[in-house]
Amino acid sequence: MAVTSLQSDFPEAKITFTKVDVTDSKSVTAAVANAEQVIGPINICLCFAGIAFAAHALDITPQQFKTMFDVNTTGAFLVAQAVAKSIASRETGGSIILMASISAHIVNFPQPQVHYNAAKAAIISMKSSLAAEWAVHGIRVNSISPGYMDTILNEGDGLAEHRAIWAKRTPYGRMGKPEELTGAVVLLASKAGSYITGADILVDGGISVF
Repeated sequence: MAVTSLQSDFPEAKITFTKVDVTDSKSVTAAVANAEQVIGPINICLCFAGIAFAAHALDITPQQFKTMFDVNTTGAFLVAQAVAKSIASRETGGSIILMASISAHIVNFPQPQVHYNAAKAAIISMKSSLAAEWAVHGIRVNSISPGYMDTILNEGDGLAEHRAIWAKRTPYGRMGKPEELTGAVVLLASKAGSYITGADILVDGGISVF
């Protein structure tokens, strides 16, 4: 389990895990309160929960479309909002990082996923709006747009051909590793990025240049 591994690597750090439905505002609020009881006031938040699946635009159901937005967009907002309320009440300032995607910038190939692309494009707009609105509270809001990353969302039966296409279409010739997002996260979360807000950082191996 990832949490156990982190606790082993960083024995002095307070690392905890809470299962939460990000589409339920009450559950999100409770999770934030629980986290603050364990680790103290939250000043940095990464809104990274998300789902992905392919579906043709002519076939996708209204419920499938709604579910994508409920988790990837509304869920991100509810988490950001809950943390922002806490930060604003303490007037400490902080950093909130949203997970966007290259799918917010380009149309993916070969998978059909208008619902996913639209949900991630909404993250980009939401990031800018929140950055403008919450700046008065000293809260920076930015997003990261990863390219094709070698994660569980891009694994499984039937994806071998897709993975080969993604790697070939990327100038670097391969999919990204999750740890290659670290630089952008650290920059946006730390004092090194203290004057950065409303920005989106592409970490995509160059695929969006085409």
